[in-house]
Amino acid sequence: MCQVFGVSRSGYYDWLKRAKSKQKERKEQLTQQIRNEYLKSRKIYGSPKITQELRKQGIRVSQKTVARIMSEEGLRSITVRKFKATTNSNHPYNVYANLLKQNFQATAPNEIWMAD
Repeated sequence: MCQVFGVSRSGYYDWLKRAKSKQKERKEQLTQQIRNEYLKSRKIYGSPKITQELRKQGIRVSQKTVARIMSEEGLRSITVRKFKATTNSNHPYNVYANLLKQNFQATAPNEIWMAD
């Protein structure tokens, strides 16, 4: 494998033992904090609101960074639509009695007529 990548064996094993950079450690910590805020919001918050929450905690981060990390981690906000009532029971129209009483079995043709 080292020959394919053009790297010496000693260089590869030295790379394995190398400590993480401060930048990589900060990104891992930030990723964990973003994931926590995302789960705390029941997966509803996107990058703007997560950035806002992190800033409230005193963490300096840009919205672009949060958006990039969320994209890398596959975290997407779930859009929730507001409930809208479609039936208005308080209307002045006549309400007719249910003569069929959920009995949809007809004994002969042209006996039961239904409409929506």
